Amino acid sequence: MSLRLSTVILPYRRWNEGGREAWQRAEQLGFHTGYTYDHLSWRTFRDGPWFGAVPTLTGAASVTDRLRLGTLVTSPNFRHPVTLAKELITLDDISGGRVTLGIGAGGTGFDATALGQDPWTPRERADRLAEFVPLLDRLLREDSVSYEGDYYSAHEARNIPGCVQRPRLPFAVAATGPRGLKLAARHGQAWVTTGDPKLYENGTPEQSRQALRDQIDRLGDACAAVGRDTKELDKILLTGFTPDRGRPLESLDAFVDFAGRHRELGFTELVIHWPIPDSDFAADEKVFEQIAMEAPAQLG
Repeated sequence: MSLRLSTVILPYRRWNEGGREAWQRAEQLGFHTGYTYDHLSWRTFRDGPWFGAVPTLTGAASVTDRLRLGTLVTSPNFRHPVTLAKELITLDDISGGRVTLGIGAGGTGFDATALGQDPWTPRERADRLAEFVPLLDRLLREDSVSYEGDYYSAHEARNIPGCVQRPRLPFAVAATGPRGLKLAARHGQAWVTTGDPKLYENGTPEQSRQALRDQIDRLGDACAAVGRDTKELDKILLTGFTPDRGRPLESLDAFVDFAGRHRELGFTELVIHWPIPDSDFAADEKVFEQIAMEAPAQLG
């Protein structure tokens, strides 16, 4: 089974101060997809520069030709399906059909209260995502959509000419719970995980791989329940949040070992963070580039 290698470039640099060059370099290095986080602000980066995901990806589309582009991940925390659909169709057009939407329920971080609301409970986030994804699916496929739901509405929302990618751009659904996995099985072209967060501090890499194996098994059950073969879905691991942390980026051999073990679990794509000095994503840039250029060939 081949394994694709992608990167996630956090939108913390001004476009003319390294932002543009990172996306161009990602394409030169041969990454399959360049993703970015879709947050209003995030963790320790809150008090520094942080730019919007869709405008950043639009800029990236204008300075690259082959690199796929996407979000990891967009959530209902501050998005509405009607306005998001229009932005995605525009981005897909500008990029020539190179966009993947990573989408998930979101969390309780700064995005959860930025619009002045109280943070939603896990159940409330799941309720919204369960309505958000099918409506967005329709908005990206159909010329005109009207809908009245518990959380979202659309009245003759027009999306002509639709996506370049048909019938719509692909969804990569981030999920580990039963309702999210059902959404991935029904609407996703890919599934995304960061592993089991309970293992991050005190778990072992072996425990993490077992947890990931269990998640993939549950995804298979969700696919079977809707009459779908789990092999139809790409399986994406956003690295950096398992007990391995940054160790896989310490050397080419370390990464190849890490990637090989996760390919054996069934993953088809690994995403590594573009190095950011003095952060949780600090890494040697030369080793990072060596991994990008040489690891895919070793992994087959």
